[in-house]
Amino acid sequence: MTRALPIALAAVGVAGSTAATWGIGIERFMFTVRHRTARILPAGSVPIRILHISDMHLAPWQRRKREWVSRLASLRPDLVIDTGDNFGHPDALPAIRRALGSFEGTPGVHVHGSNDIWAPKPRNPFRYFLGPSKKEPHVPRLDTDALDEFLSGGLGWSALNNRSAALDVRGHRIRFIGTNDPHHRYDDWDALDESLIGASPADLTIGVTHAPYRRVLDGFVDRGADAIFAGHTHGGQVRLPGFGALVANCDLPLSQTRGLSTWHRDGRSVPLNVSAGLGHSIYAPVRFACRPEVSLITLAGRR
Repeated sequence: MTRALPIALAAVGVAGSTAATWGIGIERFMFTVRHRTARILPAGSVPIRILHISDMHLAPWQRRKREWVSRLASLRPDLVIDTGDNFGHPDALPAIRRALGSFEGTPGVHVHGSNDIWAPKPRNPFRYFLGPSKKEPHVPRLDTDALDEFLSGGLGWSALNNRSAALDVRGHRIRFIGTNDPHHRYDDWDALDESLIGASPADLTIGVTHAPYRRVLDGFVDRGADAIFAGHTHGGQVRLPGFGALVANCDLPLSQTRGLSTWHRDGRSVPLNVSAGLGHSIYAPVRFACRPEVSLITLAGRR
């Protein structure tokens, strides 16, 4: 018994060290594309391929991530949805331009996450177990206007921060409804509803937000959303094999922190894609059992 305890403690230490080495030094660079299909179009419809990018948290020195994102244009998506948190550092805008510049000419929409407005700060990661994080005092503001000028002015993507927009994609008229970052309660439903006054009919309605809080998902369903796209959760960032995410950093059920699932509201069932995202805070550079990802979601005809 006396000998067994040191051996057990040593084994735990080795396992922990191995997991940390994997999560910090290997897995956070294992970028992947998650392919899923949502059958929400009328039978016989031409499919729509949507590239969902979220939570890049890009820093100036992250060349590997930047180049990987740039190469995603070779997938030739019909539409790009960017659900925010593009910045990982106040000086990241040139890297963001280089990462996403290859999508010029591809239709897209975008919303803000908190790290498109406020710079990241060090946090105690264990505080996430106490509930969603809160905005820290004295946090520097980011150059959000310059980001929006690039995404909307440079790439031609429609901003959906508490507003709507309509795009014609593969013969479908799609109405997009979006919110500014709900994590800091920047979602303004009155402004969104005002933007919908007089809106022309559409074949499909898609909700786009950064943080998938229940109130936001319900609000989208109440406004007729046929599908919803969100990010923010990082898929938990550190997951336990066989269990899944330990935290969501919002009130979304842990089982829905990553991937394509279904959101239920008042008898309606709507596909919900929550991207686990591509990045992490520069102050918490780890991913475990949760590879950095983008999603390629194919909207297809019902069978």
